[in-house]
Amino acid sequence: MVYEAFGRMPTVETVADPNPATAGAVVRVEATGLCRSDWHGWVGHDPDIRRFPHVPGHELAGVVEAVGAGVRNWRPGDRVTVPFVCACGRCPQCTSGNHQICDQQAQPGFTQWGSFAELVALDWADVNLVAIPEGVDAESAALLGCRFATAYRALLRVGRVRAGEWVAVHGCGGVGLSAVMIAAAAGARVVAVDISEPALRLAREAGAEIAVPAGTDVRELTDGGAHVGLDAIGSEAACTASIAGLRKRGRHLQVGLLPEPPRIPMDLVITRELELLGSHGMAAHSYAEMLALVEGGQLRPGELLTSRIALDEAPGALAAMSDASPAGVTVIHP
Repeated sequence: MVYEAFGRMPTVETVADPNPATAGAVVRVEATGLCRSDWHGWVGHDPDIRRFPHVPGHELAGVVEAVGAGVRNWRPGDRVTVPFVCACGRCPQCTSGNHQICDQQAQPGFTQWGSFAELVALDWADVNLVAIPEGVDAESAALLGCRFATAYRALLRVGRVRAGEWVAVHGCGGVGLSAVMIAAAAGARVVAVDISEPALRLAREAGAEIAVPAGTDVRELTDGGAHVGLDAIGSEAACTASIAGLRKRGRHLQVGLLPEPPRIPMDLVITRELELLGSHGMAAHSYAEMLALVEGGQLRPGELLTSRIALDEAPGALAAMSDASPAGVTVIHP
């Protein structure tokens, strides 16, 4: 699926098959998620998209088709997924273990052609490919690469969520529903906030103790405010509501991408001594714990899936996100 300019309707075309770079791999895509980040890229919000035609898609699972001559750890036939940030493994960020903010990062669907295709080329395979356990299906694995892994690291590592704490999730799309499920599994008490009743229904099914319309006073519901607030959608309103809903010394997590810099209530940040934290995906080397929980059934990303579509349906589904994101998660089967 390709588009020739920002905002121009994508089409499904036959293009040349990719070849692996020396340190890279080509993966045959079995499932790939339709994410709001793909929409942001299509309408021109992402500066990493510089050349056309362009193929979006950054959440994927599949089977290795070919590897470059310098790849040591993978061979054709291996079942794999990958973070949306493909790290170089050599820069100062990578050598300190922070692959998710690699200085030379490649992002399928943004810096290069992505996974809305039968085949996708991925950089630095030995650093970035993640083996899919036998008990995890391709659809569930595809959802891990962006939304689920992002929510997992944001809540449990960056936000330091603990059992018994109140977590307020603002925006219950794919990231938000993932956050609800992960926080609830960690023993937190979850308040889900969204403008859509279908999204709130899915949040209740994912483990939210309370699911309320946007504009509800979270501090009143949580006896003084949430310990952790998460903007999972990427809007000034959600960011502000998350901060305003925190108790003193609470932690705000910004995960949703914001097209424009938001106005933030810094008076509350000061007077309540709040923490403002950003989180950007999760490195491949950190996947093992999360995958073990998925394989063991404690986390069930597949339950967030609400729609399966073919590649020829993807252009319309992407364009429809200009009006509203669909409830739950959509997976494309190329």
